[in-house]
Amino acid sequence: MTNVVSSEFDCNDVELWAKYDYNFQAGSNLAVNGTNYEWTITPAEGVSLINKDISILEQSIDGELAAVVVFENAIAKLEFKIPCESDQAKVDALEAQIADLQVQLDAAEAGLSDETLQNVSDLENQISALPSATLQDRELVFSFPGPGEYTVGLTVTDNLGKSAYTEKTITVNQVIPTIPVPEIGEPGFEDGTLFDGSGDGRDSWRAPSSANWGSVFQINTKSEGVLPEGTQASKFPGDGTRVGYQEIEVTPGATYVLTYFSALNLDSFGDITVSIVSTNATTLAEAKLEANIIASRTDNNVGRVVDVFKKHAITFEAGDNETVIILLTNSGVEGRLDAFDISVKQ
Repeated sequence: MTNVVSSEFDCNDVELWAKYDYNFQAGSNLAVNGTNYEWTITPAEGVSLINKDISILEQSIDGELAAVVVFENAIAKLEFKIPCESDQAKVDALEAQIADLQVQLDAAEAGLSDETLQNVSDLENQISALPSATLQDRELVFSFPGPGEYTVGLTVTDNLGKSAYTEKTITVNQVIPTIPVPEIGEPGFEDGTLFDGSGDGRDSWRAPSSANWGSVFQINTKSEGVLPEGTQASKFPGDGTRVGYQEIEVTPGATYVLTYFSALNLDSFGDITVSIVSTNATTLAEAKLEANIIASRTDNNVGRVVDVFKKHAITFEAGDNETVIILLTNSGVEGRLDAFDISVKQ
C-alpha cells in the first residue's frame, strides 16, 4: 500500500480540505498466478473506490501542459501568500510578480501546439471512459472518509482455483499542517534579492542598533564561480567589529537545519561563528550568554586554504520560540560567509 493522502491549510493552519487516499496493490511476486482478487474493507461506511489509472492520466496531462503548469503553480503559490501578508509593500510586490507571471502564462497557453491540445483531449477522454474501480481490481485506491482504523482484507485465487486470504489494519492519521520553511532574507548576500528586487546584499542583516550589536558586515565581491553562490559574500574584518543580525520566524516545537559556507584568511589564528540566539538578547553581550544561545558553531582557520569555502550545518530546535536571531560574528582574521539555507528536519 502507498499513502497518497493530500491536504491544504490556510495561513492560520485551518484545514481547507483533506483527502485520505491509499493506493493498494495485490503483490506481483506470487508463487502461483493470481487470476481473481477480492478486497474487503471494515468499516466500509463512507469509503469510496478510485480507479488507479486516474492519477496516472492526470499526471500525463500535466506533462503535456508542462509549459503552462509551471506558471499556474507559481501564480497559485503567490496568491496563497497574499492573504497571510500584513506588509502592504510585500503585497504590492507579490501582486506585481503575479501580473508578470500571468503575461507569461497567457503566452504559454497561446503557444500550445495543435498536437499538444489533441493529446490533452485524448487523455481527458480516456479519463472519462475509465470504468469505476471495484473490489475485484488487482490495484485500486481506497478513499477513506477520515482518520481512524480500518481493516483491509484481500483474497487471491490462482489459476487452479486455490485461494488464500490476508489482511492488514490500517491506521489513517489526522492530517496536520506542513511546517513552513523559514525565509532568510538575502541568504547569498547578492544585490537586488529583496522581495521587491532591491537591496545591497546585507539590508536583511542589519541589527536594530549598531551601538548595541556592532556595525553590519562588509560585502566581498568575486568573479562568477569563485564563491559558493553568485558573486557576493559577507566579509568580516579581523578586528571583530562587524556582525550580521537577522530575525527569522520559526514554528515552536520544530527542528531546523541551517547550512552555510565559510572561508578564512591565514594571517594569524582566527575564527568565525554562526549562532542561533533567543530574541531575549537585546545586545551583543547578552547574545553571548549561555541562557540566550539556542545553538552555535565556531570554525577556525587551522588547516584551511585561502578563498576555499567549506560547508557547515547547525541543527537547532525552536522550542517555545516563534522568532530567533541568526547572529554572525568573527575574531582574529578576516572571514567570509555565503549561501545560507534552512530546512525543516523531518
